[in-house]
Amino acid sequence: MASNAAAPFWRAAGMTYITYSNICANIVRNCLKEPYKTEALSREKVHFAVTKFVDGNPQKPIVRSDSGTE
Repeated sequence: MASNAAAPFWRAAGMTYITYSNICANIVRNCLKEPYKTEALSREKVHFAVTKFVDGNPQKPIVRSDSGTE
């Protein structure tokens, strides 16, 4: 293979594919007209649980919510 193959522009810009993908998704969501924009913005929220372990035993999980925006 050729070693001088062009790198993807997101990598050349110093970002990961996930970061690039999130930026593109936010642009698309903000371009939508209502009511689709509101629906899409509500789906971008992420809910997850964080469980800490102390001495090998799980503690009570903490439910977190993140909007996905930075």
